[in-house]
Amino acid sequence: MMRTVSRLGVTLMAVALNIAAFSLAQASSPQPGQPEDAAQAADLVVVMKSERELYLYRDGLILAQYPIALGLAPIGTKRMRGDDKTPIGAYTLDWRNPNSDFHRSIHISYPDAEDQSRAAELGVSAGNNIMIHGQPDYDDRPRSGDWTHGCIAVSNTAIDQIWARVPDGTPIHIYP
Repeated sequence: MMRTVSRLGVTLMAVALNIAAFSLAQASSPQPGQPEDAAQAADLVVVMKSERELYLYRDGLILAQYPIALGLAPIGTKRMRGDDKTPIGAYTLDWRNPNSDFHRSIHISYPDAEDQSRAAELGVSAGNNIMIHGQPDYDDRPRSGDWTHGCIAVSNTAIDQIWARVPDGTPIHIYP
Protein backbone atom coordinates (compact mmCIF):
# COMPACT_ATOMS: atom_id res chain seq x y z
CA MET A 1 0.00 0.00 0.00
CA MET A 2 2.82 2.42 0.92
CA ARG A 3 4.55 1.73 -2.40
CA THR A 4 1.36 2.51 -4.35
CA VAL A 5 0.95 5.81 -2.51
CA SER A 6 4.62 6.56 -3.10
CA ARG A 7 4.37 5.87 -6.81
CA LEU A 8 1.20 7.93 -7.05
CA GLY A 9 2.90 10.77 -5.17
CA VAL A 10 5.93 10.66 -7.48
CA THR A 11 3.68 10.58 -10.55
CA LEU A 12 1.62 13.53 -9.32
CA MET A 13 4.78 15.45 -8.48
CA ALA A 14 6.16 14.81 -11.98
CA VAL A 15 2.90 15.99 -13.58
CA ALA A 16 2.91 19.13 -11.41
CA LEU A 17 6.53 19.91 -12.34
CA ASN A 18 5.77 19.45 -16.05
CA ILE A 19 2.78 21.80 -15.82
CA ALA A 20 4.87 24.37 -13.95
CA ALA A 21 7.69 24.14 -16.51
CA PHE A 22 5.24 24.49 -19.41
CA SER A 23 3.56 27.50 -17.78
CA LEU A 24 6.93 29.16 -17.17
CA ALA A 25 8.00 28.56 -20.78
CA GLN A 26 4.72 30.03 -22.04
CA ALA A 27 5.04 33.09 -19.82
CA SER A 28 8.64 33.75 -20.88
CA SER A 29 8.14 33.27 -24.62
CA PRO A 30 6.61 36.16 -26.55
CA GLN A 31 2.93 35.90 -27.27
CA PRO A 32 1.58 36.76 -30.74
CA GLY A 33 1.72 40.51 -31.17
CA GLN A 34 4.43 40.95 -28.52
CA PRO A 35 8.10 41.67 -29.27
CA GLU A 36 10.77 39.09 -28.51
CA ASP A 37 13.01 41.63 -26.77
CA ALA A 38 11.00 44.06 -24.64
CA ALA A 39 13.99 46.42 -24.35
CA GLN A 40 13.91 46.88 -28.13
CA ALA A 41 10.12 47.21 -28.36
CA ALA A 42 8.74 50.40 -29.86
CA ASP A 43 6.22 52.40 -27.84
CA LEU A 44 5.25 54.70 -30.73
CA VAL A 45 5.23 54.52 -34.53
CA VAL A 46 5.36 57.79 -36.48
CA VAL A 47 4.72 58.11 -40.21
CA MET A 48 5.77 61.27 -42.05
CA LYS A 49 3.87 61.00 -45.33
CA SER A 50 5.67 63.89 -47.04
CA GLU A 51 9.07 62.36 -46.16
CA ARG A 52 7.92 58.82 -47.07
CA GLU A 53 9.42 57.58 -43.78
CA LEU A 54 8.20 55.44 -40.88
CA TYR A 55 9.94 55.77 -37.49
CA LEU A 56 9.90 53.44 -34.50
CA TYR A 57 10.31 55.23 -31.15
CA ARG A 58 10.96 54.09 -27.60
CA ASP A 59 11.02 56.59 -24.73
CA GLY A 60 11.24 59.49 -27.19
CA LEU A 61 14.28 58.11 -29.05
CA ILE A 62 14.28 56.79 -32.61
CA LEU A 63 14.95 53.04 -32.68
CA ALA A 64 14.62 52.55 -36.44
CA GLN A 65 13.60 54.33 -39.63
CA TYR A 66 12.18 52.82 -42.86
CA PRO A 67 11.30 54.18 -46.30
CA ILE A 68 7.62 53.72 -47.22
CA ALA A 69 5.19 53.82 -50.11
CA LEU A 70 1.69 55.23 -49.66
CA GLY A 71 -1.67 55.18 -51.37
CA LEU A 72 -1.86 56.14 -55.05
CA ALA A 73 -3.34 59.54 -54.02
CA PRO A 74 -0.99 60.43 -51.15
CA ILE A 75 -1.89 64.11 -50.61
CA GLY A 76 -4.52 64.71 -47.92
CA THR A 77 -6.26 62.28 -45.60
CA LYS A 78 -8.47 59.32 -46.35
CA ARG A 79 -12.14 60.33 -46.62
CA MET A 80 -13.81 57.27 -48.13
CA ARG A 81 -13.40 53.76 -49.46
CA GLY A 82 -11.66 53.74 -52.83
CA ASP A 83 -10.02 57.18 -52.64
CA ASP A 84 -6.51 55.58 -52.54
CA LYS A 85 -5.44 57.92 -49.73
CA THR A 86 -3.51 57.04 -46.59
CA PRO A 87 -5.20 58.43 -43.46
CA ILE A 88 -3.72 61.20 -41.32
CA GLY A 89 -4.26 61.08 -37.56
CA ALA A 90 -3.63 59.21 -34.33
CA TYR A 91 -4.56 55.52 -34.42
CA THR A 92 -3.51 52.22 -32.83
CA LEU A 93 -1.79 49.18 -34.31
CA ASP A 94 -4.35 46.70 -33.04
CA TRP A 95 -3.93 43.32 -34.76
CA ARG A 96 -1.71 41.54 -37.25
CA ASN A 97 -2.00 39.09 -40.12
CA PRO A 98 0.90 36.65 -40.55
CA ASN A 99 -0.80 35.18 -43.65
CA SER A 100 -1.25 38.44 -45.52
CA ASP A 101 -1.05 38.60 -49.32
CA PHE A 102 1.61 41.25 -48.64
CA HIS A 103 4.17 39.12 -46.74
CA ARG A 104 2.94 40.27 -43.31
CA SER A 105 0.61 43.06 -42.25
CA ILE A 106 -0.22 45.03 -39.10
CA HIS A 107 -3.63 46.69 -38.91
CA ILE A 108 -4.11 50.42 -38.27
CA SER A 109 -7.31 51.19 -36.32
CA TYR A 110 -8.70 53.41 -39.11
CA PRO A 111 -11.54 54.42 -39.25
CA ASP A 112 -12.11 55.93 -35.84
CA ALA A 113 -15.42 57.54 -34.77
CA GLU A 114 -14.47 60.90 -36.32
CA ASP A 115 -13.54 59.27 -39.64
CA GLN A 116 -16.82 57.35 -39.68
CA SER A 117 -18.83 60.49 -38.85
CA ARG A 118 -17.12 62.47 -41.63
CA ALA A 119 -17.82 59.68 -44.14
CA ALA A 120 -21.45 59.41 -42.99
CA GLU A 121 -21.89 63.15 -43.59
CA LEU A 122 -20.71 62.55 -47.16
CA GLY A 123 -23.00 59.52 -47.49
CA VAL A 124 -20.09 57.15 -48.16
CA SER A 125 -18.17 54.35 -46.46
CA ALA A 126 -15.00 55.45 -44.67
CA GLY A 127 -13.19 52.30 -45.85
CA ASN A 128 -11.22 49.92 -43.66
CA ASN A 129 -8.33 47.43 -43.57
CA ILE A 130 -5.59 50.04 -43.67
CA MET A 131 -2.35 48.24 -42.85
CA ILE A 132 1.40 48.53 -42.63
CA HIS A 133 2.53 45.70 -44.89
CA GLY A 134 5.36 44.21 -46.91
CA GLN A 135 5.52 43.50 -50.62
CA PRO A 136 2.95 41.36 -52.46
CA ASP A 137 3.48 37.62 -52.24
CA TYR A 138 1.45 37.06 -55.41
CA ASP A 139 4.12 38.43 -57.75
CA ASP A 140 7.71 39.61 -57.68
CA ARG A 141 7.50 42.74 -59.85
CA PRO A 142 9.53 45.57 -58.35
CA ARG A 143 7.39 48.48 -57.19
CA SER A 144 8.42 52.09 -56.95
CA GLY A 145 6.63 55.25 -55.91
CA ASP A 146 3.25 55.16 -54.20
CA TRP A 147 1.26 52.10 -55.20
CA THR A 148 -1.11 51.00 -52.39
CA HIS A 149 -4.81 51.69 -52.00
CA GLY A 150 -4.24 53.60 -48.76
CA CYS A 151 -1.92 51.28 -46.84
CA ILE A 152 1.67 51.95 -45.81
CA ALA A 153 4.03 49.60 -47.66
CA VAL A 154 7.59 48.76 -46.64
CA SER A 155 10.13 46.16 -47.77
CA ASN A 156 9.70 42.59 -46.55
CA THR A 157 12.83 42.98 -44.42
CA ALA A 158 11.35 46.12 -42.87
CA ILE A 159 7.98 44.51 -42.06
CA ASP A 160 9.81 41.58 -40.44
CA GLN A 161 11.71 44.02 -38.22
CA ILE A 162 8.63 46.13 -37.46
CA TRP A 163 6.66 42.94 -36.72
CA ALA A 164 9.31 41.88 -34.19
CA ARG A 165 9.55 45.26 -32.46
CA VAL A 166 6.01 46.67 -32.40
CA PRO A 167 3.53 45.11 -29.97
CA ASP A 168 -0.21 45.14 -30.57
CA GLY A 169 -1.71 48.23 -28.96
CA THR A 170 1.15 50.54 -30.01
CA PRO A 171 0.01 54.05 -31.02
CA ILE A 172 0.70 55.21 -34.57
CA HIS A 173 0.69 58.90 -35.52
CA ILE A 174 0.42 59.60 -39.23
CA TYR A 175 1.37 63.12 -40.30
CA PRO A 176 0.97 64.85 -43.68
